[in-house]
Amino acid sequence: MNKFTFAPLTRREFLRRSSLAAGTLAVQQIVPARVLGADGRAAPSNRITLGCVGLGIQGTGNLKTFLGHPEVQVVGVCDVHEGQRAKGKQVVDAFYGNADCAAYTDFRELLKRPGLDAIQLTTPDHWHPLVGIAAAQAGKHLYYEKPMGWSFRAAQAVRRAVQERKVVFQFGTQQRSGGNFRFACELVRNQKIGKLKTILVGVPGSVPFPHQPTEPVPQELDYELWLGPAPMKPYCYERVRPYVSRPNEPWTRNYSTWYHISDYCIGFIGNWGIHHLDIAQWGHGTDDTGPVEAEGRGVFPTEGLADCALSWQVENRFADGVTLVHMDDETSKKHPLQQGGHGHGILFVGAEGWVHVDRQGLDANPKSLLQVKLGEGDVRLAKSDNHHGNFVDAVKGRSRAVSPVEVAVRSDTLSVLDQIAIKLRRKLRWDPVKEDFVGDAEASAMLDRPMRAPWNLGRSG
Repeated sequence: MNKFTFAPLTRREFLRRSSLAAGTLAVQQIVPARVLGADGRAAPSNRITLGCVGLGIQGTGNLKTFLGHPEVQVVGVCDVHEGQRAKGKQVVDAFYGNADCAAYTDFRELLKRPGLDAIQLTTPDHWHPLVGIAAAQAGKHLYYEKPMGWSFRAAQAVRRAVQERKVVFQFGTQQRSGGNFRFACELVRNQKIGKLKTILVGVPGSVPFPHQPTEPVPQELDYELWLGPAPMKPYCYERVRPYVSRPNEPWTRNYSTWYHISDYCIGFIGNWGIHHLDIAQWGHGTDDTGPVEAEGRGVFPTEGLADCALSWQVENRFADGVTLVHMDDETSKKHPLQQGGHGHGILFVGAEGWVHVDRQGLDANPKSLLQVKLGEGDVRLAKSDNHHGNFVDAVKGRSRAVSPVEVAVRSDTLSVLDQIAIKLRRKLRWDPVKEDFVGDAEASAMLDRPMRAPWNLGRSG
């Protein structure tokens, strides 16, 4: 039986079976074995209690993954869409065979729940920092979907809150728990391709779509809370769509359309870019620093509801001489240093070879690199084969999170810098120690963005 559609016996069926078996109408309460700690699951007292904030496609996927972990008990779900909220509760209740999962519209109510240990944060990007700060201040561990949010200053505020409260933070850059990504980075870190020269990063570009007519706000949606710190704008379906498209909308690509609206997200330069930029940082060995220069160009829609960059090319230069070129996939395919017919993914180019990695697999030149066996003296990176499981292990104190907040902010910085670079269209100098632009007040001002009252970084709960 599919564990996500588990259905307990009905009371009527249980009474019938009990009467036949025991010859009596005396009935005891049925308790699913998993609640008692059987079936390989930890006893309730030893489980991490988890609440889920945000139940779109990513939120629901993560929720099902955590449900399958024997040391996790999902106790609450939260979403401003009544339909999404109901679906989330249904998934949880079906798995556990009861109706115990609480459902919330406001994340602040979930955070007040007694005994809550951790939250899964999978809201739209503009809400990430405020929910994350409030959760950290409440002492809740965080499985925090990427990116950090919609501004660099907000990311710094999340980092401070996590460090001050000493809660576990796992960033949703799950490629750090992928064997191919780890091995590719180990090849680079151990100079199996010679001295690293250039890194090419290709990710999907954002998509344009037209303005949409204003519509009445659906009764099932708390639109005011969905907007939160974002500017007040008239409601339309495409502004808020979780991921399900309507007929004749070819621009959706099965993604939530708010990804491509700058009021809520900086676009795929950051939302998708963070995945491969994070691996580029890992392979380069720059998890605790960043580039010193960024310069590039981008193409933005000239009209329509979507306004995030469609294509871009930004050169990020590091103090050690390595250049990281961040591009959309189509631009990446045409880059003169591109190898092996690739475009999407991360290409590490060294003095003696190259290695390419994406979610489809590994490629290298020479091919013998793929058979390299690392020795005792080689650099070995933190190993995790299950990103969600690694988070649970970290909360339990058995290991460290492979994507902690310090690493998350450094990786996220690249996409923020690149977004500002293509907006300003000039060379920017960056101080990775002070985490600020050098001698450029206009660029520094773009590291923050205003929030609609009453929301601000000091008021997240």
